[in-house]
Formats: sequence, C-alpha cells, structure tokens
Amino acid sequence: MRKNFGVKTWTYPQPVFIIGTYDEKGVPNAMNAAWGGISDDDQISICVGENHKTTANLLQRKAFTVSIGCAEQRVACDYVGLVSGKDVPDKLERAGFHAVASSFVDAPLFAELPMALECRLVSYDLDSCRLVGEIINVSAEERILNEAGEIDLEKLQPLTYDPIHRIYYGLGSRVGHAFQDGKEIK
Repeated sequence: MRKNFGVKTWTYPQPVFIIGTYDEKGVPNAMNAAWGGISDDDQISICVGENHKTTANLLQRKAFTVSIGCAEQRVACDYVGLVSGKDVPDKLERAGFHAVASSFVDAPLFAELPMALECRLVSYDLDSCRLVGEIINVSAEERILNEAGEIDLEKLQPLTYDPIHRIYYGLGSRVGHAFQDGKEIK
C-alpha cells in the first residue's frame, strides 16, 4: 500500500551544489542550491530564486561555477546557504572558502571544493526561476582522481540533501554497474 503526500519537492538524491559568482566589483560569492541537475549533453539547470545576490551576479557576469558540495566541507556548504552575501559581506571568509579564478568563465572556483562545472549563462527564466548554464569545463583536484585519472566518487564524497528531514547524506557504496546489470534480464 502507498501513502500519498501530494505535491512535494522530493527526489533522491538531491545534490548539494555551491554556485560561485563574482559581483559587479569582482567580489566572489557562493550559495547553496539543491534543486538542479544535468538537462542536456552540455547543460545544467538549477532552480535559483531571483532575490539572491548570486542571481543578480550571474545575470550581470553571464557566468557561474557549480561546485559539488562534499562531506569534508559540509559545515561551510550549509553556511553559504544560510546567509546572504547581501547581508554578510565576508561570507566566504567565515565559511573558510578561498576563491580562485576560473580559466574558462568569469566566475570563481573554491579551493576547498574539489570538483566544479564552469558555466556560461544560457538563460534565466524569472517566472520559473530556472537557470540554465552551458558547461564549458569540468575541473577536479587530482586528490579525488583514481589511478586512471578519472573522478573517484568515493574520494569526492559528494553531499546529498534529504528534503523531507533536512539532513545531509554522503553517497553510499557501489551496488551495481549501469548499462550492464540489466543484461541479466535480456
């Protein structure tokens, strides 16, 4: 038997994305966003309210980064979602994040977050708050790469968000192989 909950914003896993931007003076900013994902071969879509400093920044600069929140930086990732850069000018300093200029887009990377998508603004819809970015580059610190030079999920330890209980989880262990396990039924 199923229980019905009605309309909710519940999906699993919900990623913890840290969106990085520069303001009109070149000051870096970061915010935590969970409603998003890949929406095309070279695009990411995220729901970001129009009242955020980040939104104003990316609309002006036409660029942003999306760092993957990781377990090691859980407290800082949560913090940048709790306070606004409008109200707390030293938000990044308090979080312990150090901005590093992207070589690909006019937006900051954060040294403490080892994986990021570097994006150019494609569109922002005021009615739906849907931000679409073209992925120009994906960068990762060598410390999260495996022996083959690929991103290792277990080394990255990405955070996911449980919207029902407002809890962060790290992604669990491997349970199977995509595009392989279903062959057992074929």
